[in-house]
Amino acid sequence: MARKLFFLGLDSLPPRSLYGDLSAHFSYLKGLAEDGASYVMRSCHPPITIPAWLVMFTGRTPGELGIYGFRHKAKGSYGGYIVNSSAVKAETIWDFLSRKGLNVGLYGVPPTYPPRPVRGFLVSDFTTPDASSLYTFPQWLKRELEAKTGPPVFDIVYRSEDKEKVAQDILSMLENHLRQVEYLVTTKNWDAFFYVEISVDRAHHAFWRFFDPSHPRHEEHPTYSKVIPSVYERIDSWFEKLHRKLPRDTVIVIASDHGVKAMKGAFVVNQWLADLGYLRLKKDPRELKPGTDLGEDLVDWSNTKAWAWGGYYSRFFVNVKGREPEGIVEPNAYGEVVEELRAELKSLKGPLGEQWENISVRPQEVYPKFEGDAPDVMVYFDNLSWRAAGTLGWPSYYLSENDRGPDDAVHDWHGVFTIYDPENRFSGKGLVEIHDVRRLLEKAMFE
Repeated sequence: MARKLFFLGLDSLPPRSLYGDLSAHFSYLKGLAEDGASYVMRSCHPPITIPAWLVMFTGRTPGELGIYGFRHKAKGSYGGYIVNSSAVKAETIWDFLSRKGLNVGLYGVPPTYPPRPVRGFLVSDFTTPDASSLYTFPQWLKRELEAKTGPPVFDIVYRSEDKEKVAQDILSMLENHLRQVEYLVTTKNWDAFFYVEISVDRAHHAFWRFFDPSHPRHEEHPTYSKVIPSVYERIDSWFEKLHRKLPRDTVIVIASDHGVKAMKGAFVVNQWLADLGYLRLKKDPRELKPGTDLGEDLVDWSNTKAWAWGGYYSRFFVNVKGREPEGIVEPNAYGEVVEELRAELKSLKGPLGEQWENISVRPQEVYPKFEGDAPDVMVYFDNLSWRAAGTLGWPSYYLSENDRGPDDAVHDWHGVFTIYDPENRFSGKGLVEIHDVRRLLEKAMFE
């Protein structure tokens, strides 16, 4: 007989915030972690919200899923598209539980838009366009949820100079989510409930330097330094009250998809590739307006060997003949070009000539197999401390800020995974791989 499970996902929560020097604002959740099994969770390649939650809930690597980030390269094209639930082909844990005849509830799990049928109910995630979309399964749940709690707030603009508004919007979104989740948890029938809270991630990106004393640009601020503590404390107090309403034998899981750390800057990857001769542009990139996207019309593809996408990590693509529309690299020279690029990346240093820990991997090196249009090389500048800027028009390779707007934080390899079992079947500490989490969730419910 299955036991009930409540899964609390806190997007981007690092071990420091639940187990370590920044954990003072999680009183109740920290206590559950100390009384249960508390692991450091090692995320996937890449440690990005999409695909990391999917890796956790399917037990499959990003390569097996064929999902390498929010944005995916379109086959036979230089462009891409945004990943949604239709791209998920592997069985998730809620598919498995539904097949077992158990009832599941989902709220905010990325990517569950557009909603797909489950045995139970579902409210989709932050990739949902807005509240006018069909965001629930079953469809009628949308009317009920809005009548009881108001329409959902799926996401906010968090890369903004208007920090006051960002702070207000984060806290308002969080309250909206907590109100809706509590309604669903206390009024619906479920055996396993999966809830992922994105406001934690948004607070980290907008306010990490005001919170983390080790941030190189740390600043104490009377308002901004309180935002992350307020988010942590509100979730903590809310869950303490909710926990009392759950059946006493409910297994509680607290997890994050990856960690977070200070962003030192952004590296302008495509201008670097252009100067090295791999990317040929029709205009001098430094004559363009800062932040100009690498549009297909700006590239002389007939003389381009490689280009890159920006983000928390960089995806490098080789312009292979027969694969890309105007490919020029012969397939038998492909491996040589890839290794040349990796050698250049290995020697790349920081703005002051400091040694960077640049990590470049090929999909076949980190995945048992890889599906879809995988990047040819995955690159983490200075072990994720520097974001990749894919845009053009900058006077230097090194930017002090994100090219997409203000951002204090980048992703990190390690998140958290805690199981609190009232029957004490789980205890201890250690390291767990993100793709092993699904097996542990099934064990918590069935063994």
